[in-house]
Amino acid sequence: MTELNTDAGAAKDSFLVALGERIRTVRARRGLTRKETALAADVSERHLANLELGTGNASILVLNQVAQALQCSLAELLGDATTSSPEWLMIRELLEGRSEADLHRARQKLVELFGSGGDKHSRQSRIALVGLRGAGKSTLGRMLAEDLGFPFVELSREIEKVAGCSIVEIHSLYGTNAYRRYERRALEETVQIYPEVVIATPGGIVSDAATFNLLLSHCYTVWLQAEPEDHMKRVVAQGDFRPMSGSREAMDDLKRILAGRAAFYAKADLSYNTSGHSLEASFAGLRTAVRDAVGLMDWTA
Repeated sequence: MTELNTDAGAAKDSFLVALGERIRTVRARRGLTRKETALAADVSERHLANLELGTGNASILVLNQVAQALQCSLAELLGDATTSSPEWLMIRELLEGRSEADLHRARQKLVELFGSGGDKHSRQSRIALVGLRGAGKSTLGRMLAEDLGFPFVELSREIEKVAGCSIVEIHSLYGTNAYRRYERRALEETVQIYPEVVIATPGGIVSDAATFNLLLSHCYTVWLQAEPEDHMKRVVAQGDFRPMSGSREAMDDLKRILAGRAAFYAKADLSYNTSGHSLEASFAGLRTAVRDAVGLMDWTA
């Protein structure tokens, strides 16, 4: 127990030392004295000196006051990666306050510049379905794959193959971070193996920006939407309440999850709503939408 406490103390001290160095660096860049900074931040000069030396702890409110006095973001003091160099800071400045449409165009240009995506044909020959559980990704995905003559991949099953155990065991034994690593590796392998494929992705694939960016770069993505009530009915029909297990407010949880992920799902190339339609009608509409969008009529003629 003593060793654990000592290690925790050392980690804390190293963080405070790094924090102090960043405060001094930003202050020097601004050309401010410690006294001027303390006055603008409404903290004592001694308290600021302790912070810069890494010997003083501070509340988040005090750190925010110091950040405002130095005219920088709190993230810069805490050591966010996008504040770690002049180039990062200049890029942040260019993107600050931009609309979602502008940020989308910027991301697309970066993808083109660094070549992280496949060519247009290879991307459009991989169809990835995204969305919450119960949207129909597995059922409609298999039907679409059969119709197109493409292999069908359930990414959750590929994650289990990579990990050598079930999804539940991954989470219980290794945790969420390990699951995200397996998810990324499974997607990378799927993209490498299949030039043509329909992929049903886990609902939480948008939780990791790097993995989701990989998906967007190498696949034509379709967000299968549904009303929360339909999501719930379909999950119940499968006999599985995950990820709302044990919650007495399952519907509220589902709505919060959907609200939190909707902005990311909306980055998909195509959105298709399955609510209010039979399975046959949903597939017919999805088939037409996908074929029209990616020009598959020409490939299969």
